[in-house]
Amino acid sequence: MLFTDLNLNKSLINALNDLEIYEPTTIQAKSFSTIMSGKDVVGISQTGTGKTFAFLLPLLKLWKFTKSPNPQILIVVPTRELVAQVVDAVNNLTKYMTVQTVGVYGGTNMRTQLIAVEAGLDILVGTPGRLVDIIRTGSLKTKNLKRIVIDEVDEMLNLGFRTQLRNLIDFLPKKRQHLMFSATMTEDVELVINEFTNYYTKIEAAPSGAPLENISQIGYLIPNFKSKVNLLVKLLEVDETMNKVLVFAKTKKLAEALYETLASDFPDKFGIIHSSKSQNNRFNTVESFQNGSIKCLIATDIIARGLDVSSVTHVINFDLPDNAEKYIHRIGRTGRSENKGVAISFISEEDKQYQEAIEDLMNLKISIHDLPENVEITDELISLEKSTVHLPFTNKVKIAEPTGPAFHEKLAKNKKVNNKIRHEELMKIKYGKPKSRGKKR
Repeated sequence: MLFTDLNLNKSLINALNDLEIYEPTTIQAKSFSTIMSGKDVVGISQTGTGKTFAFLLPLLKLWKFTKSPNPQILIVVPTRELVAQVVDAVNNLTKYMTVQTVGVYGGTNMRTQLIAVEAGLDILVGTPGRLVDIIRTGSLKTKNLKRIVIDEVDEMLNLGFRTQLRNLIDFLPKKRQHLMFSATMTEDVELVINEFTNYYTKIEAAPSGAPLENISQIGYLIPNFKSKVNLLVKLLEVDETMNKVLVFAKTKKLAEALYETLASDFPDKFGIIHSSKSQNNRFNTVESFQNGSIKCLIATDIIARGLDVSSVTHVINFDLPDNAEKYIHRIGRTGRSENKGVAISFISEEDKQYQEAIEDLMNLKISIHDLPENVEITDELISLEKSTVHLPFTNKVKIAEPTGPAFHEKLAKNKKVNNKIRHEELMKIKYGKPKSRGKKR
Protein backbone atom coordinates (compact mmCIF):
# COMPACT_ATOMS: atom_id res chain seq x y z
CA MET A 1 0.00 0.00 0.00
CA LEU A 2 1.10 3.56 -0.77
CA PHE A 3 -0.02 6.88 0.74
CA THR A 4 -1.62 7.67 -2.62
CA ASP A 5 -4.08 4.82 -1.89
CA LEU A 6 -5.36 6.62 1.23
CA ASN A 7 -7.10 9.40 -0.71
CA LEU A 8 -4.90 12.12 0.75
CA ASN A 9 -5.09 15.56 -0.81
CA LYS A 10 -2.36 16.77 -3.14
CA SER A 11 -0.80 19.09 -0.57
CA LEU A 12 -0.17 16.22 1.86
CA ILE A 13 1.10 13.88 -0.87
CA ASN A 14 3.58 16.55 -2.04
CA ALA A 15 4.78 17.06 1.55
CA LEU A 16 5.26 13.30 2.00
CA ASN A 17 7.16 13.12 -1.28
CA ASP A 18 9.48 15.89 -0.07
CA LEU A 19 10.11 13.81 3.06
CA GLU A 20 10.70 10.76 0.81
CA ILE A 21 7.99 8.81 2.64
CA TYR A 22 5.78 6.78 0.34
CA GLU A 23 4.42 3.79 2.26
CA PRO A 24 2.34 3.94 5.45
CA THR A 25 3.30 1.89 8.49
CA THR A 26 0.88 -0.65 9.93
CA ILE A 27 -0.64 1.73 12.49
CA GLN A 28 -0.95 4.47 9.86
CA ALA A 29 -2.72 2.21 7.38
CA LYS A 30 -5.05 0.65 9.97
CA SER A 31 -6.17 3.87 11.66
CA PHE A 32 -6.64 6.19 8.66
CA SER A 33 -10.14 5.21 7.50
CA THR A 34 -11.48 4.85 11.06
CA ILE A 35 -10.30 8.33 12.04
CA MET A 36 -11.68 9.75 8.79
CA SER A 37 -15.10 8.28 9.66
CA GLY A 38 -15.23 10.45 12.80
CA LYS A 39 -15.10 7.58 15.31
CA ASP A 40 -13.15 7.74 18.54
CA VAL A 41 -9.97 5.70 18.18
CA VAL A 42 -7.60 4.10 20.68
CA GLY A 43 -4.37 3.07 18.98
CA ILE A 44 -1.99 0.61 20.63
CA SER A 45 1.42 0.61 18.99
CA GLN A 46 5.05 0.51 20.04
CA THR A 47 7.42 3.43 19.99
CA GLY A 48 8.90 4.01 16.56
CA THR A 49 5.98 2.70 14.50
CA GLY A 50 4.80 6.05 13.12
CA LYS A 51 2.02 6.97 15.56
CA THR A 52 2.50 10.71 15.02
CA PHE A 53 1.73 10.55 11.30
CA ALA A 54 -1.03 8.02 12.06
CA PHE A 55 -3.14 10.76 13.63
CA LEU A 56 -1.75 13.81 11.83
CA LEU A 57 -2.48 12.67 8.27
CA PRO A 58 -6.24 12.06 8.73
CA LEU A 59 -6.58 15.15 10.93
CA LEU A 60 -4.97 17.36 8.30
CA LYS A 61 -7.11 15.74 5.62
CA LEU A 62 -10.22 16.62 7.65
CA TRP A 63 -9.03 20.13 8.53
CA LYS A 64 -10.83 23.04 6.85
CA PHE A 65 -9.76 26.66 6.71
CA THR A 66 -11.73 29.09 8.85
CA LYS A 67 -11.27 32.73 9.81
CA SER A 68 -11.64 31.90 13.50
CA PRO A 69 -8.50 32.50 15.59
CA ASN A 70 -9.40 29.55 17.82
CA PRO A 71 -7.89 26.07 17.25
CA GLN A 72 -9.78 23.16 15.72
CA ILE A 73 -7.31 20.47 16.83
CA LEU A 74 -5.73 19.92 20.26
CA ILE A 75 -2.82 17.51 20.67
CA VAL A 76 -1.76 16.64 24.24
CA VAL A 77 1.66 15.05 24.82
CA PRO A 78 3.64 14.33 28.02
CA THR A 79 6.97 16.15 27.43
CA ARG A 80 8.37 19.32 25.88
CA GLU A 81 10.49 17.23 23.52
CA LEU A 82 7.34 15.61 22.16
CA VAL A 83 5.72 19.03 21.78
CA ALA A 84 8.63 20.15 19.60
CA GLN A 85 8.59 16.86 17.69
CA VAL A 86 4.86 17.04 16.89
CA VAL A 87 5.04 20.73 15.92
CA ASP A 88 7.90 19.92 13.52
CA ALA A 89 5.91 17.02 12.08
CA VAL A 90 2.87 19.26 11.49
CA ASN A 91 5.02 21.92 9.86
CA ASN A 92 6.60 19.33 7.57
CA LEU A 93 3.22 17.99 6.51
CA THR A 94 1.62 21.40 6.03
CA LYS A 95 4.35 22.81 3.82
CA TYR A 96 1.77 23.39 1.08
CA MET A 97 -1.11 24.33 3.40
CA THR A 98 -1.99 27.43 5.43
CA VAL A 99 -2.08 25.83 8.87
CA GLN A 100 -0.89 27.75 11.94
CA THR A 101 0.51 25.53 14.71
CA VAL A 102 1.62 26.56 18.21
CA GLY A 103 3.37 24.46 20.85
CA VAL A 104 3.18 25.19 24.59
CA TYR A 105 4.88 23.54 27.57
CA GLY A 106 6.00 24.27 31.10
CA GLY A 107 9.42 25.35 32.31
CA THR A 108 9.46 28.51 30.22
CA ASN A 109 7.85 31.97 30.11
CA MET A 110 4.10 31.54 29.65
CA ARG A 111 3.64 35.14 28.49
CA THR A 112 5.48 34.45 25.23
CA GLN A 113 3.25 31.45 24.61
CA LEU A 114 0.11 33.46 25.41
CA ILE A 115 1.06 36.01 22.75
CA ALA A 116 1.41 33.22 20.17
CA VAL A 117 -1.96 31.73 21.18
CA GLU A 118 -3.75 35.08 21.12
CA ALA A 119 -2.43 35.77 17.62
CA GLY A 120 -4.58 32.91 16.32
CA LEU A 121 -3.92 29.28 15.47
CA ASP A 122 -5.39 26.14 13.94
CA ILE A 123 -3.57 23.38 15.85
CA LEU A 124 -2.41 23.58 19.45
CA VAL A 125 0.15 21.11 20.81
CA GLY A 126 1.01 21.11 24.50
CA THR A 127 1.68 19.39 27.80
CA PRO A 128 -1.35 18.94 30.11
CA GLY A 129 -0.33 21.33 32.89
CA ARG A 130 0.58 24.25 30.63
CA LEU A 131 -2.57 23.77 28.52
CA VAL A 132 -4.78 24.03 31.62
CA ASP A 133 -2.86 27.13 32.77
CA ILE A 134 -3.31 28.86 29.41
CA ILE A 135 -7.01 28.01 29.16
CA ARG A 136 -7.60 29.41 32.64
CA THR A 137 -6.16 32.79 31.62
CA GLY A 138 -8.99 33.18 29.13
CA SER A 139 -6.59 33.70 26.22
CA LEU A 140 -7.54 30.38 24.63
CA LYS A 141 -11.11 29.61 23.60
CA THR A 142 -11.91 25.91 23.21
CA LYS A 143 -15.38 26.19 21.65
CA ASN A 144 -14.09 25.37 18.13
CA LEU A 145 -12.15 22.27 19.14
CA LYS A 146 -13.42 19.34 17.09
CA ARG A 147 -10.70 16.74 17.55
CA ILE A 148 -8.62 15.91 20.64
CA VAL A 149 -5.47 13.79 20.47
CA ILE A 150 -3.86 12.40 23.63
CA ASP A 151 -0.56 10.77 22.75
CA GLU A 152 1.47 8.44 25.00
CA VAL A 153 -1.36 7.96 27.51
CA ASP A 154 0.62 5.44 29.54
CA GLU A 155 3.56 7.82 29.84
CA MET A 156 1.16 10.59 30.94
CA LEU A 157 0.23 8.41 33.90
CA ASN A 158 3.87 7.55 34.64
CA LEU A 159 4.64 11.27 34.85
CA GLY A 160 1.68 11.98 37.15
CA PHE A 161 -0.56 13.92 34.74
CA ARG A 162 -3.82 12.18 35.68
CA THR A 163 -5.18 15.21 37.56
CA GLN A 164 -4.24 17.65 34.77
CA LEU A 165 -5.97 15.43 32.20
CA ARG A 166 -9.11 15.39 34.33
CA ASN A 167 -8.97 19.18 34.67
CA LEU A 168 -8.59 19.48 30.91
CA ILE A 169 -11.85 17.59 30.30
CA ASP A 170 -13.81 20.37 32.01
CA PHE A 171 -12.74 22.91 29.37
CA LEU A 172 -13.50 20.81 26.28
CA PRO A 173 -16.68 21.09 24.20
CA LYS A 174 -19.07 18.14 24.61
CA LYS A 175 -19.08 17.26 20.92
CA ARG A 176 -15.58 16.17 19.96
CA GLN A 177 -13.64 13.28 18.41
CA HIS A 178 -11.02 11.54 20.56
CA LEU A 179 -7.83 9.96 19.25
CA MET A 180 -5.81 8.32 21.98
CA PHE A 181 -2.52 6.50 21.49
CA SER A 182 -0.49 4.40 23.88
CA ALA A 183 2.29 1.86 23.68
CA THR A 184 0.57 -0.27 26.34
CA MET A 185 -3.01 -0.90 27.41
CA THR A 186 -3.01 -1.31 31.17
CA GLU A 187 -5.97 -1.08 33.53
CA ASP A 188 -4.97 2.47 34.52
CA VAL A 189 -4.71 3.53 30.86
CA GLU A 190 -8.17 2.12 30.19
CA LEU A 191 -9.64 4.00 33.16
CA VAL A 192 -8.25 7.31 31.87
CA ILE A 193 -9.50 6.64 28.34
CA ASN A 194 -12.98 5.87 29.69
CA GLU A 195 -13.07 9.26 31.39
CA PHE A 196 -12.88 10.85 27.92
CA THR A 197 -14.92 8.36 25.89
CA ASN A 198 -16.78 5.09 26.36
CA TYR A 199 -17.29 4.27 22.71
CA TYR A 200 -14.15 3.77 20.69
CA THR A 201 -12.56 1.56 18.09
CA LYS A 202 -9.38 -0.15 19.30
CA ILE A 203 -6.60 -0.49 16.73
CA GLU A 204 -3.52 -2.53 17.64
CA ALA A 205 -0.54 -2.57 15.31
CA ALA A 206 1.51 -5.05 17.33
CA PRO A 207 1.35 -6.71 20.76
CA SER A 208 2.81 -4.40 23.40
CA GLY A 209 5.49 -6.92 24.37
CA ALA A 210 6.56 -7.98 20.88
CA PRO A 211 10.21 -7.15 20.09
CA LEU A 212 10.85 -5.17 16.93
CA GLU A 213 12.01 -7.44 14.13
CA ASN A 214 14.77 -5.10 12.97
CA ILE A 215 16.59 -5.14 16.32
CA SER A 216 19.27 -7.62 17.39
CA GLN A 217 19.24 -8.08 21.16
CA ILE A 218 22.34 -9.17 23.03
CA GLY A 219 23.45 -9.06 26.65
CA TYR A 220 26.62 -9.13 28.77
CA LEU A 221 26.79 -10.36 32.36
CA ILE A 222 28.69 -7.63 34.19
CA PRO A 223 28.72 -6.99 37.97
CA ASN A 224 28.83 -3.27 38.73
CA PHE A 225 29.08 0.35 37.61
CA LYS A 226 32.84 0.59 37.06
CA SER A 227 32.98 -2.71 35.23
CA LYS A 228 30.10 -1.57 33.02
CA VAL A 229 31.96 1.65 32.21
CA ASN A 230 35.01 -0.39 31.17
CA LEU A 231 32.82 -2.57 28.94
CA LEU A 232 31.12 0.44 27.34
CA VAL A 233 34.45 2.07 26.53
CA LYS A 234 35.75 -1.20 25.09
CA LEU A 235 32.70 -1.67 22.86
CA LEU A 236 33.01 1.87 21.53
CA GLU A 237 36.69 1.26 20.76
CA VAL A 238 36.30 -2.04 18.90
CA ASP A 239 32.95 -1.60 17.12
CA GLU A 240 33.15 0.95 14.30
CA THR A 241 29.42 0.63 13.57
CA MET A 242 28.52 2.35 16.87
CA ASN A 243 28.10 5.77 15.28
CA LYS A 244 25.01 7.01 17.10
CA VAL A 245 24.56 5.36 20.50
CA LEU A 246 21.76 5.97 22.98
CA VAL A 247 22.72 4.87 26.52
CA PHE A 248 19.94 4.42 29.10
CA ALA A 249 20.61 4.70 32.84
CA LYS A 250 18.10 3.79 35.54
CA THR A 251 18.19 7.11 37.44
CA LYS A 252 19.32 10.70 36.98
CA LYS A 253 22.09 10.23 39.55
CA LEU A 254 23.46 7.19 37.75
CA ALA A 255 23.23 9.04 34.43
CA GLU A 256 25.20 11.95 35.90
CA ALA A 257 27.78 9.60 37.42
CA LEU A 258 28.24 7.88 34.05
CA TYR A 259 28.58 11.17 32.21
CA GLU A 260 31.09 12.58 34.69
CA THR A 261 33.16 9.38 34.46
CA LEU A 262 33.30 9.43 30.64
CA ALA A 263 33.23 13.13 29.76
CA SER A 264 36.77 13.80 31.00
CA ASP A 265 38.26 11.11 28.73
CA PHE A 266 35.85 11.70 25.84
CA PRO A 267 34.92 15.40 26.09
CA ASP A 268 33.40 15.68 22.61
CA LYS A 269 31.69 12.30 22.33
CA PHE A 270 29.14 12.20 25.17
CA GLY A 271 26.06 14.22 26.05
CA ILE A 272 23.45 13.79 28.78
CA ILE A 273 19.75 14.54 28.95
CA HIS A 274 17.19 14.05 31.73
CA SER A 275 14.25 15.88 33.29
CA SER A 276 16.37 18.11 35.55
CA LYS A 277 18.22 19.66 32.62
CA SER A 278 17.01 23.04 31.37
CA GLN A 279 14.87 23.33 28.28
CA ASN A 280 17.63 24.86 26.15
CA ASN A 281 20.16 22.31 27.35
CA ARG A 282 17.86 19.44 26.41
CA PHE A 283 17.08 20.81 22.96
CA ASN A 284 20.71 21.65 22.21
CA THR A 285 21.98 18.26 23.40
CA VAL A 286 19.44 16.36 21.30
CA GLU A 287 20.30 18.53 18.28
CA SER A 288 24.01 17.79 18.77
CA PHE A 289 23.24 14.09 18.93
CA GLN A 290 21.04 14.29 15.86
CA ASN A 291 23.61 16.09 13.69
CA GLY A 292 26.48 13.89 14.88
CA SER A 293 28.36 16.45 16.96
CA ILE A 294 28.30 13.95 19.81
CA LYS A 295 28.45 10.19 19.37
CA CYS A 296 26.72 8.96 22.52
CA LEU A 297 23.73 10.34 24.40
CA ILE A 298 23.10 9.27 28.00
CA ALA A 299 19.42 9.40 28.92
CA THR A 300 16.81 8.28 31.44
CA ASP A 301 13.47 6.56 30.81
CA ILE A 302 11.45 9.70 31.46
CA ILE A 303 12.45 11.18 28.11
CA ALA A 304 12.68 7.91 26.17
CA ARG A 305 9.41 8.61 24.35
CA GLY A 306 10.22 12.25 23.69
CA LEU A 307 13.27 11.59 21.54
CA ASP A 308 12.80 11.67 17.79
CA VAL A 309 16.33 10.97 16.61
CA SER A 310 16.86 9.21 13.32
CA SER A 311 19.45 6.55 12.55
CA VAL A 312 20.27 5.46 16.11
CA THR A 313 22.59 2.53 15.51
CA HIS A 314 22.71 1.11 19.04
CA VAL A 315 20.71 1.31 22.24
CA ILE A 316 22.65 0.35 25.37
CA ASN A 317 20.82 -0.53 28.57
CA PHE A 318 23.54 0.44 31.03
CA ASP A 319 21.01 -0.67 33.65
CA LEU A 320 18.05 -2.89 32.86
CA PRO A 321 14.75 -1.14 33.64
CA ASP A 322 12.61 -2.51 36.48
CA ASN A 323 9.62 -2.63 34.13
CA ALA A 324 9.63 -4.99 31.14
CA GLU A 325 7.60 -2.66 28.93
CA LYS A 326 10.12 0.15 29.48
CA TYR A 327 12.69 -2.13 27.88
CA ILE A 328 10.53 -2.30 24.74
CA HIS A 329 10.26 1.49 24.66
CA ARG A 330 14.02 1.87 25.07
CA ILE A 331 15.10 -0.48 22.31
CA GLY A 332 12.43 0.98 20.04
CA ARG A 333 14.67 4.02 19.52
CA THR A 334 16.79 1.99 17.09
CA GLY A 335 15.84 -0.22 14.14
CA ARG A 336 13.40 2.37 12.79
CA SER A 337 12.22 3.06 9.23
CA GLU A 338 13.35 -0.35 7.98
CA ASN A 339 16.88 0.20 9.34
CA LYS A 340 18.64 -2.49 11.36
CA GLY A 341 19.47 -1.77 14.98
CA VAL A 342 21.27 -3.34 17.94
CA ALA A 343 20.17 -3.37 21.58
CA ILE A 344 22.88 -4.23 24.14
CA SER A 345 22.05 -4.88 27.80
CA PHE A 346 24.50 -4.83 30.70
CA ILE A 347 23.09 -7.36 33.16
CA SER A 348 24.22 -7.43 36.77
CA GLU A 349 23.20 -10.03 39.35
CA GLU A 350 20.32 -7.88 40.62
CA ASP A 351 19.17 -7.28 37.03
CA LYS A 352 18.52 -10.97 36.34
CA GLN A 353 15.00 -10.77 37.78
CA TYR A 354 14.25 -7.94 35.33
CA GLN A 355 15.84 -9.94 32.49
CA GLU A 356 13.43 -12.82 33.16
CA ALA A 357 10.42 -10.50 33.14
CA ILE A 358 11.55 -8.91 29.86
CA GLU A 359 12.08 -12.29 28.21
CA ASP A 360 8.68 -13.50 29.43
CA LEU A 361 6.98 -10.43 27.97
CA MET A 362 8.74 -10.78 24.61
CA ASN A 363 8.62 -14.59 24.59
CA LEU A 364 12.21 -14.34 23.43
CA LYS A 365 15.59 -14.86 25.08
CA ILE A 366 18.24 -12.13 25.10
CA SER A 367 21.39 -13.64 23.59
CA ILE A 368 24.17 -13.58 26.22
CA HIS A 369 27.65 -12.96 24.76
CA ASP A 370 31.09 -13.44 26.25
CA LEU A 371 32.84 -10.29 27.38
CA PRO A 372 35.37 -8.82 24.93
CA GLU A 373 39.01 -9.43 25.77
CA ASN A 374 40.85 -7.09 28.15
CA VAL A 375 37.73 -5.71 29.81
CA GLU A 376 38.72 -4.94 33.39
CA ILE A 377 36.32 -6.35 35.97
CA THR A 378 36.51 -4.80 39.43
CA ASP A 379 34.80 -5.42 42.76
CA GLU A 380 34.96 -1.72 43.68
CA LEU A 381 31.56 -0.08 44.10
CA ILE A 382 30.68 3.57 43.73
CA SER A 383 28.70 5.28 46.49
CA LEU A 384 25.39 4.97 44.57
CA GLU A 385 25.76 1.19 44.58
CA LYS A 386 26.55 0.81 48.25
CA SER A 387 23.55 -0.13 50.35
CA THR A 388 22.71 1.92 53.41
CA VAL A 389 24.34 0.52 56.55
CA HIS A 390 21.79 -0.19 59.28
CA LEU A 391 22.88 -0.36 62.94
CA PRO A 392 21.94 -3.65 64.66
CA PHE A 393 18.81 -3.48 66.77
CA THR A 394 19.21 -3.85 70.53
CA ASN A 395 16.52 -4.00 73.19
CA LYS A 396 18.84 -2.68 75.91
CA VAL A 397 17.52 0.54 77.33
CA LYS A 398 19.92 3.05 78.81
CA ILE A 399 18.56 4.47 82.05
CA ALA A 400 19.20 8.17 82.47
CA GLU A 401 21.28 9.31 85.41
CA PRO A 402 19.46 11.58 87.89
CA THR A 403 20.46 15.12 87.09
CA GLY A 404 19.42 16.85 90.33
CA PRO A 405 17.48 20.09 90.70
CA ALA A 406 16.96 22.25 87.69
CA PHE A 407 17.98 25.46 89.48
CA HIS A 408 20.68 26.59 91.92
CA GLU A 409 20.04 26.83 95.66
CA LYS A 410 18.36 30.08 96.73
CA LEU A 411 20.13 32.54 98.92
CA ALA A 412 18.97 32.59 102.55
CA LYS A 413 17.61 36.13 102.25
CA ASN A 414 15.51 35.13 99.30
CA LYS A 415 13.96 32.11 100.95
CA LYS A 416 10.30 32.65 101.80
CA VAL A 417 9.27 31.10 105.11
CA ASN A 418 5.64 30.77 106.13
CA ASN A 419 5.65 32.18 109.72
CA LYS A 420 1.88 32.62 110.06
CA ILE A 421 0.46 31.14 113.33
CA ARG A 422 -3.10 29.92 113.46
CA HIS A 423 -5.49 31.55 116.00
CA GLU A 424 -5.97 28.32 117.98
CA GLU A 425 -2.24 27.90 118.44
CA LEU A 426 -1.86 31.53 119.46
CA MET A 427 -4.56 31.17 122.18
CA LYS A 428 -2.92 28.01 123.49
CA ILE A 429 0.38 29.85 123.89
CA LYS A 430 -1.31 32.76 125.66
CA TYR A 431 -3.64 30.85 128.05
CA GLY A 432 -1.89 27.51 128.28
CA LYS A 433 -4.93 25.73 126.92
CA PRO A 434 -7.01 25.84 123.75
CA LYS A 435 -9.40 28.78 123.69
CA SER A 436 -12.54 28.70 121.56
CA ARG A 437 -14.65 31.61 120.37
CA GLY A 438 -17.83 30.21 121.79
CA LYS A 439 -18.66 27.67 119.18
CA LYS A 440 -22.30 26.77 118.89
CA ARG A 441 -23.32 23.40 120.08
